[in-house]
Amino acid sequence: MNNDNPQVNPKKLFVGSLPYSTTEGELTDLFSPHGEIVDLKIIMDRNTGQSKGIAFVEFSTVEQAEAAIQALHDTELDGRNIVVNVAKPPRPRESGGFGGGGNRRY
Repeated sequence: MNNDNPQVNPKKLFVGSLPYSTTEGELTDLFSPHGEIVDLKIIMDRNTGQSKGIAFVEFSTVEQAEAAIQALHDTELDGRNIVVNVAKPPRPRESGGFGGGGNRRY
C-alpha cells in the first residue's frame, strides 16, 4: 500500500496548543517572518464562539512552511508550548447525518 496521500498539502500547517486568547494578528506576526502567508485561520467553537486552541496556516511555498515548522514547533507562546506540523487532510465524515437509527419504536 502506498503511504503517499495526494491530498496532503505540505504548505498547510496545523498549529495546536494555542492559548485560547491568541488572535489572527498575533499568529500573523509569529509566522510571517518565515514566508508569505496565503491563508490563516483560527478554529472557533460553533456553539461558544471561543477558540479551540488550534489554527491552520498556509504558506506560498513548501520551503517556507518547513522553515516555520523548524523555527516554531515546541516554542512558547503566552506560556504554552505550541505544536506546529504539516496539516493532515480532514477525515471523511461518517454517513448518516443526524445519527441514531437502529431499533426505534414510535
